[in-house]
Amino acid sequence: MEMPVPRDFVLARRAEVIERLRAVLPADAVVSDETELVAYECDALTAYRCPPLAAVLPRSTAEVAAALRVCHDLRVPVVPRGSGTSLAGGALPTADSVIIGTARLTDVLEVDYDDRLIRVQTGRTNLSVTGEVEADGFFYAPDPSSQLACAIAGNIGMNSGGAHCLKYGVTTNNLLGVTMVLMDGTVVELGGGEMDAQGLDLLGVVCGSEGQLGVVTEATLRILPKPEGARPVLMGFDSNEVAGACVADIIEAGVLPVAIEFMDRPIIRITEDFAQAGYPDCEALLIVEVEGSEDEIEEQLATIEAIARRHDPVELRRAASADESAAIWLGRKSAFGATGRVADYICLDGTIPVSELPRVLKGIRDLSEKYDLKVGNVFHAGDGNMHPLIMYDANGDGQLEKVEAMGAEILKLCVDVGGCLTGEHGVGVEKRDLMSHQFAPADMEAMMRVKDVFDPAWLLNPAKVFPLATSEARR
Repeated sequence: MEMPVPRDFVLARRAEVIERLRAVLPADAVVSDETELVAYECDALTAYRCPPLAAVLPRSTAEVAAALRVCHDLRVPVVPRGSGTSLAGGALPTADSVIIGTARLTDVLEVDYDDRLIRVQTGRTNLSVTGEVEADGFFYAPDPSSQLACAIAGNIGMNSGGAHCLKYGVTTNNLLGVTMVLMDGTVVELGGGEMDAQGLDLLGVVCGSEGQLGVVTEATLRILPKPEGARPVLMGFDSNEVAGACVADIIEAGVLPVAIEFMDRPIIRITEDFAQAGYPDCEALLIVEVEGSEDEIEEQLATIEAIARRHDPVELRRAASADESAAIWLGRKSAFGATGRVADYICLDGTIPVSELPRVLKGIRDLSEKYDLKVGNVFHAGDGNMHPLIMYDANGDGQLEKVEAMGAEILKLCVDVGGCLTGEHGVGVEKRDLMSHQFAPADMEAMMRVKDVFDPAWLLNPAKVFPLATSEARR
């Protein structure tokens, strides 16, 4: 295996790295000013910060390839970055690394309504993909809460989902092909416009690989016809456990809503103060949305409401207008930002079997008492993708360490009930040292061998995904 040049040597050659990058890229594509680099020192997991050696902002696949060839030749680590909305530290730099950002890769390259696909550069934001086709009656299904800002590059890296993934799936279910640049500057095409490309499913390996294998510069995405209509129903319950049991019963009944979202009392209060969505005063809230024709909507809602009534809801209310529907979703979509107004927090991302929701919600409450830390729960309940928000004071002595310890216990609980460490945020730095709780040594070795093939010197997105001691030894 190739081994990289020691980091202190790379840092000593900072001027050479920047000079070589500027020789192959436009003048405005290389950011080296220390003040400007502060913008790249962290992503949305702001508890950890480290300015990079430099940042590169290319406008084309060719420019990405040129930058990677320089970094490969000089053995400089590279951190791919979308919009920096990662909540797991997926775009956190190291001091000796070069950021390659996709912010200027925003072109729409092709729209094909007959084959229901769109090809875009991966710096384009999630919501703007739908914006490009919605006037013609189409949409792009994955809808992370950060969809206004998050880039397709990051969505592919973390295999992001969103509120409507219960019906439409996550990024991997809506990704048809990519153009990717390997660490040595080689450009590869994986997948394409076909429903099922020939050969090994390398596209499936790349989606969710967290920038460990290459820099994805272009993506072919599936677009879908917009449904005739959609309507949410709001359900309030006396406890988290009862709400969780209601979710399990809806799924068990074979009904397939487009979304089932969960919010507990702390999040209900925070978002209601911010969005004034008309949420009820209760311990737990479900937003269940169905779509289709009027007859289909009525039939599905009738079944869902009958199930909900068996759990004695304190409120059961259908949205009566487009404005009410928008207000309900505004509250849910604003939950993370609204919480940030009142406290520092770390957002977790474990996924569990839906049947285990009551048990895990009780476990989170017990851990909240054990660590004396407030927790707000807001998540995609239909597919069991948990997002506990652990609130704390970032300036308090020992607070971050306490949050990390509590978060680790929650994520281990998710694994122990048959779930996994992450649903859509990725492993990043946040969960890398918990990987051995889910995966056996043989499993880890198989994953690392895949990285060996794509990135023999382990220069791409260092110190992520794999336990730090293991990845350092691999380098």
